[in-house]
Amino acid sequence: MSAQTGTVARSRVFYAAAHVVADPAADNGAGRPAIVDWDATMRFRHHLWSLGLGIADAMDTAQRGMGLDWAATTELIRRSGAEARSVGGRLACGAGTDQLPPGAHSLAAIEAAYAEQLDVVQESGAKVILMASRALAAAATGPADYHAVYGKLLAQAEQPVILHWLGDMFDPALAGYWGAADLDAATESALELIHANAGKIDGIKVSLLDEAREVAIRRRLPEGIRLYTGDDFNYPQLIAGDEVGYSDALLGIFDAIAVPAAKALELLDAGDTAGFRAVLDPTVPLAKHIFGAPTYHYKTGIVFLAWLNGHQDRFVMVGGQEHSRSRDHLLELHRLAGEAGVLDDPDLAADRLARYLDGTA
Repeated sequence: MSAQTGTVARSRVFYAAAHVVADPAADNGAGRPAIVDWDATMRFRHHLWSLGLGIADAMDTAQRGMGLDWAATTELIRRSGAEARSVGGRLACGAGTDQLPPGAHSLAAIEAAYAEQLDVVQESGAKVILMASRALAAAATGPADYHAVYGKLLAQAEQPVILHWLGDMFDPALAGYWGAADLDAATESALELIHANAGKIDGIKVSLLDEAREVAIRRRLPEGIRLYTGDDFNYPQLIAGDEVGYSDALLGIFDAIAVPAAKALELLDAGDTAGFRAVLDPTVPLAKHIFGAPTYHYKTGIVFLAWLNGHQDRFVMVGGQEHSRSRDHLLELHRLAGEAGVLDDPDLAADRLARYLDGTA
C-alpha cells in the first residue's frame, strides 16, 4: 500500500533489502555478538513500508555473514514479522545456514540448518527467501547435491519461496554456486531446479551484475515465476523491461534510494516508463559507487547514507563494519548522494559529514 496514493502497486514487486541499526552504546566490534538497536531498526522498516515498498529482511544487506549472527537474525525475523502484520507490510526474510560453525559439513547437516531457519521465517508470517549457502557451496560436488538439498527444502515450504543467487563479487565463498564454476553451466543447473519445482517457487533473485545474463534467465523462466533483479548497476533498464518481459526487484540499493524508488514505481504503475527512468537513472552513479569493488563492503555505504539521512544516531555497524570503506569513498558517496537527490535534509547531511571528518560523530 502506497502512503502517497493509497493504491497497491500493480506493475512490479519492489523489495528493499534493509540494513540493521547497531546499538551505539554497545560493543559491536569484529567477532562480537551483534547487539541491535531494535527501535531504530524497526522505525526504518516502517519508513520503507510507508513508502509502499516491500522489505527483504535478514539478507546480506542486514549483514548476514558479516556481523549479524543467528541469534540476532532470529530476533530480527520475529520482530519484523510482527511489525509487518501490524501495518499489512510486504515482508520476505532470508533462510540460510549461517548458524553452522566454521568448517566442513555434511549435506544432511546443511539441510537441517536450512530447515531450522525455514521454520523461523514461516512462523514469522514472512515469505521465505532461500539464501545462497556458503556451507553448501563448500560441500556440494555438483548440481545433483544442490538439487537434492533444495528439493527437500522446497517440499517443506508452506508457500512458494524466492530462490537467491548471489554472485561471488558479493561473497567470494559462493563461487561455483549451483554446482559449476562456469556461469553457463550454473545457469542451466538453476533453471533445471526451477522447472522441476515450479509450483513451489515464487521467483529467483539474481545478483550477478550481468544484465545480459539476467535477461536470458528471465526469458527462460516458467510462466508466472518472477525474476527479482539484484543487479545494483543495471536496475532501471531491467525493471523497465523490453518487449518480452521485465524484472521485479529485490535490491540493497533500494534501502539507500527508497524515496525515488517508490516514486518511480508509482510512475511505472501509471504507465509512464519514461518518467520511471527519469527518476531512477540519476541514482545509478551513486549505486555503482556504493557497490564498487570490493562489492561485499557495500553495506558500509548503505549505513553511512542512512546516518546522513537521520535514520540512526551514530555511524556504527555490527561487526565493526563501519571501518570497511575509506574516508575518500564516503566523501564521494556524500557528493553522489547529493547529485542523485537522495539526501532528505542536505543541511543535516553536511553537518554529519563534518562531524565524521573531524572525528566527533
